[in-house]
Amino acid sequence: MSYENIVFEVKEEIATITFNRPKALNAINSALLAELKQALDSIEENEEIRVVVLTGAGDKAFVAGADISELASFSPLQGKLFSQKGQAIISRIQALPIPAIAAVNGYALGGGSEIALACDFIYASDKATFGLPEITLGIIPGFGGTQRLPRLIGANMAKELIFTGRLVPAPEAAQLGMVNKVVPAEQLMDKVYETAKAIAAKGQVALRAAKEAVNHGLNTDLVTGLAIEVDAFTVCMTSPDAKEGTTAFMEKRKAKFSGKLSG
Repeated sequence: MSYENIVFEVKEEIATITFNRPKALNAINSALLAELKQALDSIEENEEIRVVVLTGAGDKAFVAGADISELASFSPLQGKLFSQKGQAIISRIQALPIPAIAAVNGYALGGGSEIALACDFIYASDKATFGLPEITLGIIPGFGGTQRLPRLIGANMAKELIFTGRLVPAPEAAQLGMVNKVVPAEQLMDKVYETAKAIAAKGQVALRAAKEAVNHGLNTDLVTGLAIEVDAFTVCMTSPDAKEGTTAFMEKRKAKFSGKLSG
């Protein structure tokens, strides 16, 4: 499929989705959401892809929210459908069986922050800015921000940011626990791909099991979460990578994981 609003690339087992509407600061519209869905479909269908990186074109924005010119024309029903569609597609990032890393290179506002929050973790440029400023438009976050942000940084701080619409520079976002690492802008993608390659070198079964255990466990009580972990651990033990990893450790050599999901 050809893309007009994103760039989708796969190299060395790492997929990269670049939001590519730089003249509109990569703002989200219906066409971009549709293309993001297609890219996620391609990732799920390709077992060779082990990590996905999401970033923005240009040096100003990751995604600077929804396209207000489109949003302003919506009826209440159209707004509801847009919110539902955005939630469904963005939630697929979190639901991917492989790790997803947000490389936030500039403004991540509204839907941009919501996309980043759906990733497994965030690396940010020192020039990046986060925020959920929808309240200043007389609306609220509609792509998952009211749910994911409190789960990440706590309800009280999330409510302050959502109620005020205040923008948060990357260093503060790191202090709040939104961002894992802040790096100089010119080093961002190098640092992201360094981490992505380190992750991609691990066994696929273990990576998928770890993500599933964490994500599913967070949505339940500790006892149930521990049971989820036991099941995920058992699945790992069926993988050839478990044999390779333990054998390599005993032989004092670096493990060479096959990267296969079975056999």
